[in-house]
Amino acid sequence: MYSVIIRVKNEEEHVGKAIQSCIDFLEKPEIIIVNDNSTDKSLYVCRLFISNNNLEYKEDSNYCNLKIVNITDYTPGKALNLGVKYCSFENIIILSSHCSIVNFNKIVIKKSLEKYGVIFGNQIPYYYGKRIKKNYIWSNFINEEVVNMWSKSEDRYFFHNAASMFKKEILIKHPFDEDLAGKEDRYWAKDWINKDNKILYQPEFQVNHFYTSEGHTWKGIG
Repeated sequence: MYSVIIRVKNEEEHVGKAIQSCIDFLEKPEIIIVNDNSTDKSLYVCRLFISNNNLEYKEDSNYCNLKIVNITDYTPGKALNLGVKYCSFENIIILSSHCSIVNFNKIVIKKSLEKYGVIFGNQIPYYYGKRIKKNYIWSNFINEEVVNMWSKSEDRYFFHNAASMFKKEILIKHPFDEDLAGKEDRYWAKDWINKDNKILYQPEFQVNHFYTSEGHTWKGIG
């Protein structure tokens, strides 16, 4: 069973696809929406998926246990740490609100997570709907497993929260830095690995990552 944390700020275009992909690939997921003052229809879209005893639907319908948590004074790390507090399951997925799961090898991923405690997945970039070449940081997302991936372009350990997984106990003992304005994932990975731990890049967990103008991953693309 998986708890999924999705950070949301004005993501009405993509967040529904993100949630639907979790329902499609995960068995009865618990989804935690951490809302950063959205002003569009993001929360309306999220609420479409909330299961309710007053609704008539089959168990295989497109509903799930979805919680919405609001955050003020947002930072990426603070939003994730808040989401962890609401997670009921020991296996936590962090998924970008503009990513959709397209491959999830349950057997391989379960073994990987049990062995390493922290893994992250493959990402396929889409720029205005067009699948693009994996240049820039996208070149790190290859088709082979890598332990403690090193990014030559960034000259540091590489890890990406758009599609990552953790054992809950790890995030409780080692939370994200709440003061960072960005790259909270890279700094977390550096600290974790420097404490003699390992992170696995597992391409059997794969998402499509869609362009948004506010997404930091897309800086310098083009």
